[in-house]
Amino acid sequence: MTAHTTRSSTPSEYSPLLSADPEAVDHGHSTFPHRQHEPPVANAPPSRLARRLYISHFLSTWNSRVFEFGAVLYLASIYPGTLLPMSVYALSRGVAAILLAPAVGHYIDTGNRLQVVRVSIGAVLQRIAVSASCVIFYLLAIGLPALSEMDSILLIALALFACIEKLCSIMNLVSVERDWVRIENSSETITIASRPNIAMNAQMRRIDLICKLIGPLAIALVDGVSTKFAILFNLGMNMGSVVVEYFSIARVYYEVPELQQPKTKADHDSPSRESDQQSIMARLWHYWHRLTRKALDDFASYFRHPVFLPSFAGALLYLTVLSFAGQMVTWLLSTGYDSTQVGIARTLAVAFEVLATWIAPWLMGRIGPTRAGLWLANWQIASLVAGLSIFWMFPDQPLISASGLVGGTILSRVGLRGFDLCVQILVQEGVEAENRGNFSSIEAAWQNAFEIGSFISTIVFSQPDQFEWPALISVIAVGLAGILYTVFVRMQRGHLIHVPKWIATPGMLQQTRERCIDRISSASDF
Repeated sequence: MTAHTTRSSTPSEYSPLLSADPEAVDHGHSTFPHRQHEPPVANAPPSRLARRLYISHFLSTWNSRVFEFGAVLYLASIYPGTLLPMSVYALSRGVAAILLAPAVGHYIDTGNRLQVVRVSIGAVLQRIAVSASCVIFYLLAIGLPALSEMDSILLIALALFACIEKLCSIMNLVSVERDWVRIENSSETITIASRPNIAMNAQMRRIDLICKLIGPLAIALVDGVSTKFAILFNLGMNMGSVVVEYFSIARVYYEVPELQQPKTKADHDSPSRESDQQSIMARLWHYWHRLTRKALDDFASYFRHPVFLPSFAGALLYLTVLSFAGQMVTWLLSTGYDSTQVGIARTLAVAFEVLATWIAPWLMGRIGPTRAGLWLANWQIASLVAGLSIFWMFPDQPLISASGLVGGTILSRVGLRGFDLCVQILVQEGVEAENRGNFSSIEAAWQNAFEIGSFISTIVFSQPDQFEWPALISVIAVGLAGILYTVFVRMQRGHLIHVPKWIATPGMLQQTRERCIDRISSASDF
């Protein structure tokens, strides 16, 4: 395969994003390592490779979204009148993502790229976990008397399989969006994507959002007919798509030589032959000790990394109940909204999120990802503050106050998804290939930790009339994320606001005034 662009070392050949903020380059404000020999990249990815990558990513995301929302519906149908099974299920997934994310990141950084993605797709783990969960859901749904005494055991098994599915989902997301999409081109291949190729990052995020919108709706419609049929439908779709997904990603891998290059040297810290003679418990302890030490090192390196602040700011946005998820939907239904109105509001919110995948790339192309992230973060903060203000101004009119918060939340989704895209570009640019898996997995762990924090806020303030406090906590978290990102921008660029050179240059204003006075005097003399 031949490249579609001509290599050149002249600055004009580089993407506009690299020159959109000339001051950050000319004056050395960037905190990223300066890449002297980084080659220019293609203007667009090859359509065939991109299409295969999109197909694989769509099928993986679709199955993950459908099963994630379907599990909520199945549990609600199997255990009516209680939120305990759902809480245990969701909490298990979140805790697993926090505790085991470093191990996932280590596997991504040291394993073969194709093998990692195949495992995350599910030929080994995810599809087995989802299929086994669907079988258990079906057995619980049909209510066999012989299984009544095994109810708790089956629920524990569901929680374990949910943990496996969650970790595989993180593995696939990090591998594809943070590593595969960042592979540079060589003289004989075309870039799959890179920092200047923002369009592909936007398209990947667009796929995520479309699956987020249509997937839950599709399984909800099937569940409306029959929960048992929805479980079987989920199972069949999960098993039927694995072949296409499996071979689509393999073709991309074999057609791009850079993906076949090892990211790190072999791990020479493996146990010696003497360890083989040790007891099983001793070897397990040795492995656990290494894993714990590695996890602590990964967390420490995450906090020391130059792009820690934007990454952590993006994770902090998960500490929110203003997202049209279960918490906000339950509250809206208590204020007088019906399910149709909630569905319309949720659809509008996702539509604005999809719109952000066009707005953010356009804005990044004009002013660069760093400044675009600042603009979009401010948009999100302003929208939520306006919505919360209306919510607090009309406490005696629940529909009006709720509608104000709904409107602010819908508008904020443009800033949320746009900011997320900017952070993704910065992480792809700033994190080294051999450390990308660890970094992004730690980021995913923080995302899940803050998401659990949002659940805790609605557990503490569980009554609908107390929703104002979780909402306030959410807005404060968004504001704090904006402050952290502002600090990063100040460190990255040396300033926050562009000041015209004729103002910024010392003495220039006085010289301009004196020049104008001289011209006026000359005209008067004439």
